[in-house]
Amino acid sequence: MSWIQVYSASNSLEAHSLKGMLESMGMDVLLKGDSLASATGELPADVVAVTLWVDTLREEKARSALHQYEAQAESVWFCPSCQEENGGSFEMCWQCSTPRDEF
Repeated sequence: MSWIQVYSASNSLEAHSLKGMLESMGMDVLLKGDSLASATGELPADVVAVTLWVDTLREEKARSALHQYEAQAESVWFCPSCQEENGGSFEMCWQCSTPRDEF
């Protein structure tokens, strides 16, 4: 199996979340650089890049899913309950906790 890098996560938490998303779509995913994050000590978690790698046969599907993830994160939505602006990656309103999918 040949592997190709498809994403460089901003931190370990994002990398693991995206790994789970891709695995739920039936893809095997390798994380590289994740073990280095624990060696950074007092440095912020985003100093060490964690990269996601998939089988070259799944590259197009993975890149498409990751593109959708990035597009959603850039969008905003307004809570129907309190009218607060929320980032696209939020599943519930940060102000009043109304779930996004209730409207």
